[in-house]
Amino acid sequence: MAQGKIVVFCASSSQIDPQYFDAAREFVRRVASSGWAIVSGGGAVGIMGAIADEAHKCGCTHIGVLPRFMKGLESPLLTEIKWTDSMSERKEVMREGTFAAIALPGGIGTLDELAETITLKKLHQYGGKVFALDTLGFFQPFKGLLGHFTDAGMMIPQDADLFHVCGTVDQLIEELYSS
Repeated sequence: MAQGKIVVFCASSSQIDPQYFDAAREFVRRVASSGWAIVSGGGAVGIMGAIADEAHKCGCTHIGVLPRFMKGLESPLLTEIKWTDSMSERKEVMREGTFAAIALPGGIGTLDELAETITLKKLHQYGGKVFALDTLGFFQPFKGLLGHFTDAGMMIPQDADLFHVCGTVDQLIEELYSS
């Protein structure tokens, strides 16, 4: 039985450095051994697909959330599928009841999910912790952009504490345990 749920935002692209897949699989193995369930976008390709494959191998509960227009793109290895009417509803359902949100490297969809979750955290509408796994320094440009926003007075310095960038899976899991 899962002790809690973690939402994971990540890439659906498969044309990426294999180290991104390796880090995602390692992350899933560590989550599975901790007894936590994973909630993700539920796709069958890219890092999403790798997460589904690894979660299935590890016996980890994996809930996929997809909008109905993506029917046919879901992983067949999901423990459970939740269907939504829109991408906006998908993000809400993905975060529901989770104690942490984790962004693994991804594209514009991942950026959208991460930025919205940080915003909801700031507005006290998301109670979990928010993390980014910085495989190959992927999130350094995002951190730099937020630093620019702070320097320009568009964000307050404390907003940098709304999410944590972790360089390794070990560091991420350690911070999840301290949540």
